Amino acid sequence: MPVAIITGASKGLGRALAAGLAERGWDLVLDARGEDRLAETKVLVSAHGTRVTAVPGDVTDPAHRAELVAAAWRLGGVDLLVHNASALGAEPLVRLAELPLEGLRRALEVNLVAALGLVQEALPLLRTAEAGAVLVVSSDAAAEAYPTWGGYGASKAGLDQLAAVLAEEEPGLRVWSVDPGDMATDLYAAAVPDDDDPRPEPETVVPGFLRLLQERPASGRYGAPALLEGRR
Repeated sequence: MPVAIITGASKGLGRALAAGLAERGWDLVLDARGEDRLAETKVLVSAHGTRVTAVPGDVTDPAHRAELVAAAWRLGGVDLLVHNASALGAEPLVRLAELPLEGLRRALEVNLVAALGLVQEALPLLRTAEAGAVLVVSSDAAAEAYPTWGGYGASKAGLDQLAAVLAEEEPGLRVWSVDPGDMATDLYAAAVPDDDDPRPEPETVVPGFLRLLQERPASGRYGAPALLEGRR
């Protein structure tokens, strides 16, 4: 069975992706800081009959990243690394003039530095996988200038660039950066608590992610809504 590591897997898009992969026979290593919710996700995902290892912790901790890769190795290796864990930098979001620098550092550490650290840790196993892939969850804020989204957007723009360079340096892998589009998640609710407009549930975009894995297009940046419509 192929093995995937998914960070930020206790809720939202991470949980939805875990369920979608497990339904298709993937074994999983799941990460999140919230131990109780991660345990709930493990029970939910394990119902599909695949092997699921839950490793609570913070992706900014090098020892935790090593533990995730070790857990995947025990399942057989790493075929897919999904960096979904994200930090906003401020909750709710604020203008750059008011953005705490410690918050910006946290967003950069979680969204960008930890992503590279986990890739570095997993690369030996990814390189030996039959179809190794890295998938990083990006954002529209990485490419567009939205007031109050500056710190988060900067971290995601950096993540996009990291993914693009990794694809050049590791041509044997697929490296995809995917903007999932607007979703009803706790992250968005924390970012803009006054915005109660209806948004699609994370499960609705999972088929777009699964299409990437099935068709394995060239490394690059993709939008989940376009993937759902059969466009790239």
